[in-house]
Amino acid sequence: MKPGFSEMTTLLIAEHDNASLKDATNKALTAASQLGADVDVLVAGQNTKAAAEAASKLAGVKKVLLADGEAYAHDLAEPLAALIVSLAPSYDAFVAPATSRFKNVMPRVAALLDVMQISEIIKVVSPDTFERPIYAGNAIQTVKSKDAKKVITQPEQAAARESKTPPLRPIQAFPASSARRSQKAIVPS
Repeated sequence: MKPGFSEMTTLLIAEHDNASLKDATNKALTAASQLGADVDVLVAGQNTKAAAEAASKLAGVKKVLLADGEAYAHDLAEPLAALIVSLAPSYDAFVAPATSRFKNVMPRVAALLDVMQISEIIKVVSPDTFERPIYAGNAIQTVKSKDAKKVITQPEQAAARESKTPPLRPIQAFPASSARRSQKAIVPS
């Protein structure tokens, strides 16, 4: 646990194809682990035992919850959101990858819990403060939530974005007077 961070129990909702975990789950685990000491993983679907076993091997995961049944077979948002909300008394934060599946599920979870959703975070500043891109990634917004429960999504590229510095591209600039002379030479009289 990071110094100054309070211990928080977090539920990471796994993105999977029933047989294996998708890489987005590993990346969302980074944000989930930054919130506190204990991270549990929820694997919901049908015939998902292999994905749950893969989740149990992830570093930093305390336990794996498996919800295997017909209700979760078709990736419908309603039954998955209801399941997550039923687990809410045991967790302070819910983290999921910002995939199309969870862009449908997590707003429902937030609405049912009557809290704000913190979308597509790229950095955990503290357990209640996060950074997220706005204006098509051209600016970074710091968001602070006073809600007792946090509902968070993290984009797949967030881990890469934090560690890479964009390359600098040199450009050639011309003085304004030079540009005007060039235009006069090009424009026929």
